[in-house]
Amino acid sequence: MKIKGVVVRVPGKVNLHLGVGPLDPDGYHEVTTIFQAIALYDDVTVKFGASETGIVLALTGSTAAGVPADSTNLAYRAAALMIERYSLTPDLSIHLKKEIPVAGGMAGGSADAAGVLAGIDALFELGLSRDELERIAAELGSDVPFSIAGGIAIGRGRGDQITPVLSRGSYHWVLALAGSGLSTPAVYGECDRLREGLDISRPQVNDAMMQALRAGDAQAVGSALSNDLQAAACSLRPALRLVLDVGMDYGAYGGIVSGSGPTVAFLVSDEEKALDLTVALSASGVVAGVIRASGPTHGARVIETL
Repeated sequence: MKIKGVVVRVPGKVNLHLGVGPLDPDGYHEVTTIFQAIALYDDVTVKFGASETGIVLALTGSTAAGVPADSTNLAYRAAALMIERYSLTPDLSIHLKKEIPVAGGMAGGSADAAGVLAGIDALFELGLSRDELERIAAELGSDVPFSIAGGIAIGRGRGDQITPVLSRGSYHWVLALAGSGLSTPAVYGECDRLREGLDISRPQVNDAMMQALRAGDAQAVGSALSNDLQAAACSLRPALRLVLDVGMDYGAYGGIVSGSGPTVAFLVSDEEKALDLTVALSASGVVAGVIRASGPTHGARVIETL
């Protein structure tokens, strides 16, 4: 019997390292980053539509408020791209159940787009390889290929050229959430402003981080966390410095603004320490919410057929 739909689970991410090069003439920055997919998921359901209305997008979940359900949504654009490329029926119903923070530097929108790509591949039995899906994903945005790949990976170029990283161990994260998001273009613009007049070299892979991941040494990973956008995010949102201070005062191995922020990710030793830090951050009055998650985890994956 032909399937009517699929449910794809897609993870959020933290950037263990983010190196940002100088502003290029095309208005972009070359980056080198190390991603880790974490067990905080959106579920993307892709079904054949019940009408002739084309792509219909709906959203629910704890972080769905304010997310557009129209053609500006990256998930919608992912569906339109696949329909055009493979001459598919345009009558699709897409439902996003959102738990990944929005505009929080955790690639929630990119994850949803990756979920649509993987869902359409499965629904229409296109048989695309992971590499093929990642190449299509790169046309949509910097973080979308990693949302397909999952695990731990280096991202180069715009962050869309993915190389898996061999690593050991699992990692316990405490994520301090802000009450409102930060605009990625605004954070990059502030980064350029803060670095004006400085000689900025091309970004390189963080060797200390790579060694720590190979050894599975969570404490060393915490010490090696680095983000060239962190100063800019803290400049635009000074309260982030207070959040970082609280986390470090309570014994986190390390803390970092994830991507362009404003989510702050703290790496801790174990689940007990994660619970202690969650309580401390919640009581501090400087965060809007706190989530615990572990990593690494898989990329976009079909978890159910309908």
